[in-house]
Amino acid sequence: MESDSEMVPFPLLKTPIESNYRPCTIPYRFPSDNPRKATPTEIAWMDTYLNSIPSFKNNAASGTTVADASAKAEKFAQRYAELLDDIKKDPESHGGPPDCILLCRLREQVLRELGFRDAFKKVKDVENAKAISLFPDVVRLNDNIEDGEKRLENLVRGIFAGNLFNLGSAELAKVFSRDGMPFLASCQNLVPRPWVIDDLDTFIAKSSRKSWKKAIIFVDNSGADVILGILPFARELLKRGTQVVLAANDLPSINDITYRELVEILSKLKDESGMLVGVDTKKLLIANSGNDLPVIDLTRVSQELAYLASDADLVILEGNGRGIETNLYSEFKCDSVKIGTVKHPEVAQFLGGRLYDCVFKYNEV
Repeated sequence: MESDSEMVPFPLLKTPIESNYRPCTIPYRFPSDNPRKATPTEIAWMDTYLNSIPSFKNNAASGTTVADASAKAEKFAQRYAELLDDIKKDPESHGGPPDCILLCRLREQVLRELGFRDAFKKVKDVENAKAISLFPDVVRLNDNIEDGEKRLENLVRGIFAGNLFNLGSAELAKVFSRDGMPFLASCQNLVPRPWVIDDLDTFIAKSSRKSWKKAIIFVDNSGADVILGILPFARELLKRGTQVVLAANDLPSINDITYRELVEILSKLKDESGMLVGVDTKKLLIANSGNDLPVIDLTRVSQELAYLASDADLVILEGNGRGIETNLYSEFKCDSVKIGTVKHPEVAQFLGGRLYDCVFKYNEV
């Protein structure tokens, strides 16, 4: 389904009045703070966004869809740095006070105004092709695990490993440009359990007692993340009789997968009978979430997604942006999972964990 209508609240979110819904997990300021003076947390986070500029600039400059890409990429770097400097001087300038949603939106606005509607397309295409070639082997490795609980844990580890592929993090952008992201090695080298938030055993025990009838999964990055992490997990849910709706971005943002890209990827992975390595995909749907950022405010999703989600009994928010930096503490009317790897030192410090630590937060209703 393609979103072309006005946005509505996600129906499974507890209403804002009941839950006091705030999408951003980390408070940059408190009511007692001076509204005209940036807080230390705001300054630290604006520095984090400042440090990510070279990755965005380099990917924008290497694209082939924008004329004078190199000069315009330099202009992006200057403009966005100036915006961040403005907000440091006056937190209420440019629509503030700042939070992760505002800082992401301003960055995307500058990119799009300069013609960069998909600055990371080149690297996304390369990583999607690599992951598609590996998909059958990754699925077979999981299928060879006969114990259902161990197989589910292995699939979750695959989500964590795939989720490391994120170019919005300055640290990970450097690692990726140097080494790439070998998926199977990442599965073996996850930080050891217990993770900073680790409800995996509870989730596995619950899944052994019942099957959810319908799951909504908000997906994150292209490449290994969605193809080698989320899709094998979704395939397992399909085998257990669950209908699965994958909700992807409407517009490109960093290396996040879009609705249109995910439709194309699935068409390449299915065989001529519509099977996904032997599993029927009639209960697998792809929805346009209506989102255009790497984070998400669940009071604004597409009407199409809201319709599909109305009778779901499991919501999964995957990724550092959708499931940790936003919505980690959001409450739902059904079971929910927030899953992702911690990609910023500031998030690790806030949670009391380690950089690249894993978050698996399960709430049962």
